[in-house]
Formats: sequence, C-alpha cells, structure tokens
Amino acid sequence: MDSATFRDKLFDAGVLIPTGIDGLYGRSGTFEDVVLALGNLVTRVSADNAWTRVRFPPLLSRKAFEGTDYLKSFPNLTGSVHTFMGDDRKHAELLALVDAGADWSPALEPAEVVLSSAACHSLYPTLTGTLAADTVRYDLSGYCFRHEPSIDPARMQSFRMHELVVLGDTDTTHAHREDWVQRGLDVMASLELPAEAVVANDPFFGRAGRILAAGQREEALKIEIVTAASTEQLTTAVISCNEHKDHFGVAFDISTRDGGVAQSACVGFGLERLTLALLRAHGFDVADWPSGVRATLWP
Repeated sequence: MDSATFRDKLFDAGVLIPTGIDGLYGRSGTFEDVVLALGNLVTRVSADNAWTRVRFPPLLSRKAFEGTDYLKSFPNLTGSVHTFMGDDRKHAELLALVDAGADWSPALEPAEVVLSSAACHSLYPTLTGTLAADTVRYDLSGYCFRHEPSIDPARMQSFRMHELVVLGDTDTTHAHREDWVQRGLDVMASLELPAEAVVANDPFFGRAGRILAAGQREEALKIEIVTAASTEQLTTAVISCNEHKDHFGVAFDISTRDGGVAQSACVGFGLERLTLALLRAHGFDVADWPSGVRATLWP
C-alpha cells in the first residue's frame, strides 16, 4: 500500500479529515486519544530524570526565529505570519482585491511572529545568560509548521513534537543523545513497531546546504529512528536524536556556570507520525490492537 492509498483509507475511515490542502488535516477523536497517550508515554519513560515541563504556543517572535538561523538553512520550509495594518483607504483596496478574486496578499504586512518550526526553538531565547544548574532538562511539546505539502500523510505541514531538551557541557549533551537512541528503540519495541536507527541529516537548502548536510552526517550529529508509517518501508523518521553542539548557545548567548558556551541536544518524538505508524501496523480499530501495545499506551 503506497502513501496516497493509505491517506485515502484514513479519510474513508474518518481518522483524518481532508481540508483541501495537502498535508493539512483534521484529526478524529481516536487519533487524538493516541497522540495524547504517546505524549504521556514519553513522560513516563523519561521519568528517571527531573524535567522542567514547559509548553509554548505555535508562534515564535520574528527576532528569535532569525536567531535560530532557520532562514539560512531551511527557507523553503518557513512560515511567516502577515496581517493587515492599513487604514480605511487601504482596507477598501484590500476588499476590492478580494471581490475581484485577485491576489490580496500584497495588502498585508509581516507581523512580529512566525510559525514555529521546532518546539525547542521557543526555549533557547528564554535561557540567555547563565544556566541555573550545570545541566538543565526541559520537557517540551507543541505544534510545529513546515511548508512541505505532500500527499504522504506522514509528511504533514502542521504536526506535534514532544521533545526532551538538555543543555550543559559536551559530555552531558552527547550522553543524552546517545542514551535516547537505544531508549527510543525500546519505545518502538514496546509499541510492536519495526524500527531501526540510522545516521541522517536535516534537509538543508541549496548548495551550501549540501555541505552542511555532509558535515552533519560525517559527525553523526543526527540519528533518526525510522519505521513504516505510511508505506511498507522503514523510511519515516518518528524519533530524532540530535546534537546541536554550541549552535544555540552561541546564537542566544547561553553560558554554563563555569563560563563556557552551553551545548544542547534534543530528542524529538513525532506524535502524528507515531500515531500513523500504529494505525498502519495494528489497524484503525484501537480496541483490536495487541494487548501489549494497549497496556503500553494506557497502563
């Protein structure tokens, strides 16, 4: 079954609700029940460490967004918020464009916010200065946006990530990433989903991006746990284990208590993709899922 067929089956079953835009869907109550259970599972399996639980809205200040360097690396995935800021005359011009069926977007101006591309991007600007401890740990979850229209239901434009972020020294952040590669595989086994860990790279844009991607792979800074989410192949990344080195520490002037530049690493669980993988593997009726999987999600 290819991804388009799987999406059609999800539509027919009412699990996903089409909106007319590829990659933008409503979700059924059953789908949301699984997403919630997966988020709770991440919290349970990480409970051996103390995490500061923070939730941010799906918007990020334009200034903070510029600091992440996302525009430099992924301009094609960016979502910028624009709004009307004109007077009555400008409003009349806008309405005339709408009535004529013309492009009315030139009548809008950039707002102070953009759509957040990663849940952790909202965190780093709040940590400018010296970390409160040698190692700080954050549990984050929220909607992300990436302009990547696709008929593959596993490649949504609007999706949720549950992230475990650690900042501190190099040894601590590296250990966090390494530890969660195996722990992520253990989570997949508990959900009875086939999976493997592979060295990967982000989809950097352009010629310079190809150089960045090669360097990222060479240093193995990104390891993805992949599974079969919308096809039979183990090609969809559902858990991403990343080392950022000092990228965000430098960008947002975050220091460790000994005066060094803070390093960071994050582990992100794609909640929609994991839900799709479960539905593909175990069927659309959650009541018929294997007892072990149900016990893992709803203990």
